[in-house]
Amino acid sequence: MIGRPPERQRCALADTLGGVSEQNPFGQVLVALVTPMTADGEVDWAGVEKHIEHLITHGADGIVVTGTTGETSTLTDAEKLKLVTVGKAVSSGRATIITGGGSNETAHAIELYKASEKAGADGVMIVTPYYNKPTQAGVLTHFRMIADATDLPVILYDIPGRAGIEIRYETILRAAKHPNILAVKDAKGDLSEVSRVMNQTELMYFAGDDANVLPTLAIGGTGLIGVTANVAPASYRTIVDAVNANDLATATAEHQRLEPLVRALMTHVPGTVATKYVLHGLGRIGSPRVRLPLVGPEDHEAAIIEDEMALVRDIDGVDLRSFRPDRNAAAGGALPKVAGTTR
Repeated sequence: MIGRPPERQRCALADTLGGVSEQNPFGQVLVALVTPMTADGEVDWAGVEKHIEHLITHGADGIVVTGTTGETSTLTDAEKLKLVTVGKAVSSGRATIITGGGSNETAHAIELYKASEKAGADGVMIVTPYYNKPTQAGVLTHFRMIADATDLPVILYDIPGRAGIEIRYETILRAAKHPNILAVKDAKGDLSEVSRVMNQTELMYFAGDDANVLPTLAIGGTGLIGVTANVAPASYRTIVDAVNANDLATATAEHQRLEPLVRALMTHVPGTVATKYVLHGLGRIGSPRVRLPLVGPEDHEAAIIEDEMALVRDIDGVDLRSFRPDRNAAAGGALPKVAGTTR
């Protein structure tokens, strides 16, 4: 196969929407959006609007709604579709809205992504079918049937730690032949395989592990779909812009500044839990509430997160002088009024 042309390796930002171009319809700084909720576990729609607006004005050019970080497993389909429509209304063309989540039942996933397209989504992210552990032939069929059902560009989500299975190299090569499958979000962390796939296909790669954003960009990746970007989108904009400008020193310095924040959010409790805890402590969302079976950090976990946060320095939007974490507000989890519909 012909390797990727140079412009696919470094998508120019000039004259495009923050990294969106004909070659890259997604953007480069994509945020895996948390779903702000009220204290009783209902979606805080005003909080969703406020949070998306903050992210876009601080450098995000793509928002991934209803992904793992957005608590897709406990959202209803109606809530998922409303997140798309609300995201589109807030972004007003300033950022793409990508719908994540999906389902491990192919038929349900197809219907959800078709409805997301009608709701205005700019792209879809398809997670590897989880729990039922299909063979690679089943994984490929799942991806192809969903991609056939929508005209939207597709990102495959390779996250074996949650799905229980990986998307194998050979399967990725076969999937890449589908005209709608354009990218992979890699949470497997095998950068040698990432390089191998990019050498053999025109697939774009987005870092799915926050600690691997700069390494992924450095080997030719396109961008990130990040959790920590909920807290520090401007820092990731700095890294991406610096790499685009071949300024490795600036990108590395920002990567190093982000390290304690990434560790605080991604290593002690689920990323959704820690990110909501920190965002609430910074006054950026109204409640740190998550839906069961997720629960807020226990005291010893909260103490570790707070100790890690004390090491954060010089990150735009992270002013520790105003950081007021509330362990009581975060305690426990909520049962929503209507049960989720993800199988």
